[in-house]
Amino acid sequence: MKINQTNLNELLERGVENIYPDKNELKKILLTNHRLRIYQGFDPTGPTLHLGHVAGLLKMRQFQDLGHKIIILIGDFTAQIGDPDKKAVRTQLKPEEVKNNLKNYRQQIGKILNLKKTEIVFNNKWLSKIKLPEILKIASEFTVSQIMERDMFQERLKSNLPIYLHEFFYPLMQGYDSVFLKADLEIGGNDQTFNMLTGRTMAKHRNQEKMVMSIKLLTDSGGKKMGKTEGNMITFNDKPGDIFGKVMSFNDQLMPLAFELYSNKSLTTVKKNINQNPRDAKLELAEIITSIFYNQSEANKAKDQFTKTFSLKEPTGIKTIKIKKGMLLIDILLKQKLVSSKSDFRRLVNSGGVTINKEKISDDKIKINNDCLIKIGKKKFIDLKIR
Repeated sequence: MKINQTNLNELLERGVENIYPDKNELKKILLTNHRLRIYQGFDPTGPTLHLGHVAGLLKMRQFQDLGHKIIILIGDFTAQIGDPDKKAVRTQLKPEEVKNNLKNYRQQIGKILNLKKTEIVFNNKWLSKIKLPEILKIASEFTVSQIMERDMFQERLKSNLPIYLHEFFYPLMQGYDSVFLKADLEIGGNDQTFNMLTGRTMAKHRNQEKMVMSIKLLTDSGGKKMGKTEGNMITFNDKPGDIFGKVMSFNDQLMPLAFELYSNKSLTTVKKNINQNPRDAKLELAEIITSIFYNQSEANKAKDQFTKTFSLKEPTGIKTIKIKKGMLLIDILLKQKLVSSKSDFRRLVNSGGVTINKEKISDDKIKINNDCLIKIGKKKFIDLKIR
């Protein structure tokens, strides 16, 4: 595929948070049709990739379709260090845990990228062989104050939480990856900007030029990214119906960004559709995202099943009410007279008779923090909207 102004704008703007050093410099290079070496890294800290990873992979696919060299780096070494978190030190994984986690990554990546045109590498191959003199040289290129600028460490300081010395080495090791690969461009979520720019600095010290593209993150209504850490992720291990249901549970505020990240639809059209009929727009979004993980046929089946289960033609209909975020579900149902008592509600929960977006709940003290569809028993439904 040849580059033109339309797909160039889509490539450099849609779903993109920032480009370093700047968008215009990358645009100039792309217009020369120079074939870039582009990589994205994934640490196998869990047994499956998830929706958060998909946004970057879709951007990589755009570059792949334009003929650029695509490299996927599996961080089997860096996963053993652990990318610093703002709340606590990461658990250092054992080699066998990492090996077990990554066994399905290739197949999952192949759902989005053309594996025949994708190089997959593992950073244990070079990072495990670095000797102490080289480590000291790398460490001497940065000051402690520079590393401490990362927001993760700043949050720990504010909370008076410990920061361990080995955590400082994570951004250095990720930076070394891009130097070793001689990458022209690194793509990653905007939460990886600090690490990616560390690699850019290291490349400059070696007379290499590496650009960085950070991708917007899909965050929930509380501003938390959707992923392994927050426990609200959509994964490649999820069944089509579960993926569809999870998307339907998205807060309406997420929809514009989700369409931007995971679809090719005109954002003007998306905005219009959401304003006119948000429920139909969300059904379309759920179908799109499910088809990414599976295929259009499975997405259609999931949509049919969802609309059949949660159809507005159910005998008792569906009442929509607006609630304050954080309200107890039991209080809502009692007020709406959908359960007769607290003991009645607990009995229904214990017997699997209460679902939130098709998922059975087991906690009778659950709070509602997002828009969702509740089913009580066989025929009672209520559509909850956070005001």
